[in-house]
Amino acid sequence: MTQAIVFKAAAVFDGVKLHEGAAVRFGANGVEASGAGDEIFSGAEVIDLGSEIISPGFVDLQVNGGGGVMLNDDPSVETVRRIAEAHWSLGTRAFLPTLITDTREKTKAAIAAVTQAVEKCVSGVAGLHLEGPHLSVARKGAHDAAYIRPMDDEDLDFLLAAARSLPALLLTVAPENTTLEQVRQLSQAGALVSIGHSNADYATVQAYAAAGAKCVTHLFNAMSQMGNREPGVVGAALGTGALSAGLIADGIHVHPEMMRIALSAKSGPGEVFLVSDAMAVAGTSETSFELDGRKILRSDGRLTLEDGTLAGADLDLLTAVRVLVDQVDIPLADALRAATKTPAELIDGKPFNLLGKSKDSFIRLSKNLHALSPLAETG
Repeated sequence: MTQAIVFKAAAVFDGVKLHEGAAVRFGANGVEASGAGDEIFSGAEVIDLGSEIISPGFVDLQVNGGGGVMLNDDPSVETVRRIAEAHWSLGTRAFLPTLITDTREKTKAAIAAVTQAVEKCVSGVAGLHLEGPHLSVARKGAHDAAYIRPMDDEDLDFLLAAARSLPALLLTVAPENTTLEQVRQLSQAGALVSIGHSNADYATVQAYAAAGAKCVTHLFNAMSQMGNREPGVVGAALGTGALSAGLIADGIHVHPEMMRIALSAKSGPGEVFLVSDAMAVAGTSETSFELDGRKILRSDGRLTLEDGTLAGADLDLLTAVRVLVDQVDIPLADALRAATKTPAELIDGKPFNLLGKSKDSFIRLSKNLHALSPLAETG
């Protein structure tokens, strides 16, 4: 019989609460229990992590690249694997490789590549995020306008098939280039539809939420803003309980005070969750890369096109958690929930639970949130 192993730490995060002076017990089938009771330690090898914090690994629903490559560069299993390895080192244990607006052929190739990656059990691959091409040109950001277009019947057919076959399919679309009926069909097929890169008004976003949309992509960025007479996409995201919203919490894409306001104002049950919007440089020291022949520059925590337009983020989720805690004054448990439980439940469709999770699913964080490592390294 395999001896149980208990990891004791200054705190254990269970997806909702931070338990001080707690521990997690692992048996042959993963987590058997967590807490601070004596029964946790009975008959087990105990490893004391001192001042560190144990947390489930991060869940990132917007990962464009990492390890020096973008999914758009070459949608293949090898590209997905390389991105996965880069983000594993950054504490992410489940993620959605994300394709930025591209051709129909590239979109189909991305679906095929991620499907194969899932079949080959590439670590961490939880599905696919297609950010475009059915967006608004007026709110395109760094997306190439040449590829932006309305969703047609052929698009709908292969997206419906992908929604039924992939473990998770997140689709960022704009009402300007998709219909309510298309969103309704995609949602019914299991796709997680997110409103983004859109100039839509409040009433339109509410109608799309009623049709099945469940998210808003990178809150505040590339969308109509909140005004006193027209709440826009931002106001709809915060005021519509059925919608959750991704947030790039680097302090660059969104001012910390706006993050604080948004987190305080968000109507439930939908929640704000953290995304990295990471690009090729994630997990590397590279200072530039190319996207569709356009040079992206990395400087002082920013990624921009040569004209200064923000182009994704130079961010990992530990940094995003730290920004929420240090700059937005959010409790650590709430910040960690936004990087773990909330996004996990969105793509899994079931309650988050530690029981049965393997050691590989957990990370250990330094007290100051500046470093992390795999829990499994010590046991």
